[in-house]
Amino acid sequence: MKAIQILQTGGPEVLTLVDLPVPTPGPDQVLIRVAAIGVNFIEIYFREGRYSAPLPLVLGAEASGTVEQLGPGVEGFAAGDHVATTAALGAYAEYTLVPVSQLVKVPDGLDLKLAAAVLLQGMTAHYLAYATWMLEPGETALIHAAAGGVGLLLTQMASAIGARVIATVSTPEKAALAREAGAHEVILYTESDFEAETRRITEGRGVDVVYDSVGKTTFEKSLNCLRPRGLLALFGGSSGAVPPFDPMKLAIKGSLFVTRPTLKNYIATRAELDERASAVFNWVLQGKLKVRTEYNYALKDAAQAQIDIASRKTTGKLLLIP
Repeated sequence: MKAIQILQTGGPEVLTLVDLPVPTPGPDQVLIRVAAIGVNFIEIYFREGRYSAPLPLVLGAEASGTVEQLGPGVEGFAAGDHVATTAALGAYAEYTLVPVSQLVKVPDGLDLKLAAAVLLQGMTAHYLAYATWMLEPGETALIHAAAGGVGLLLTQMASAIGARVIATVSTPEKAALAREAGAHEVILYTESDFEAETRRITEGRGVDVVYDSVGKTTFEKSLNCLRPRGLLALFGGSSGAVPPFDPMKLAIKGSLFVTRPTLKNYIATRAELDERASAVFNWVLQGKLKVRTEYNYALKDAAQAQIDIASRKTTGKLLLIP
């Protein structure tokens, strides 16, 4: 099979197209023939060495496809089932192994490309809006990178709940996408100071929650946008890691809360995984959740896909198609 492998950490140039044997599923594993692969920032972190993993490494965790072979002890799935996962053991490939505990069925009528495009980012948006901070109608949320993959989905969910959404984006084109997704106010951070604008929009009160996937360049001002006892959900770091800070700042700024959530802790049980995946898939099928999938790349072009997602010039979800 063809796969994208790294032998050493570094820039996009370390992503290499190689021929590898098709893996054999072990106990409680499923082999799937991959239809589409979700491109996510976490793969860049592994490629750069920000997150460590044994090398050589086939990158990728999010994929959809068709069950090819079941390992010993696997129940509940059969060859030919359409499935998706956020825990593939090397998704940048034509075939990949998946722990059965992290595999979900794709409902009839849902395109496999859409399933790969929405699962990880959709469940991320779901836990942020429904668990990390349980948004209520009338509350106000500040969503950074609102035209990105998670941002557009989270904006739709927050708006559907009845929250007021303030979105930050970099271009007028992205502002239009954020408004289309349900944002009530949009700040072009390239033209205005988002902290000052957020304070103006909320008449000095601040927002109840900030959803921040940017990290280093937004962290301090995100804290300043919160009302007393508000929460900053720092769920990514596209601009780099946040420097160490004195927790006393949280007291001074209003007894604030900061959390660094990750999806795996919000789908830690089969029940949670099925609940979030089913909600997201069903909303897509019902037309309640719109997914943008215009950025598709051949597997061999994985380096370009990572360059493009890191540039923050794209919108929605980037996919690799084997």
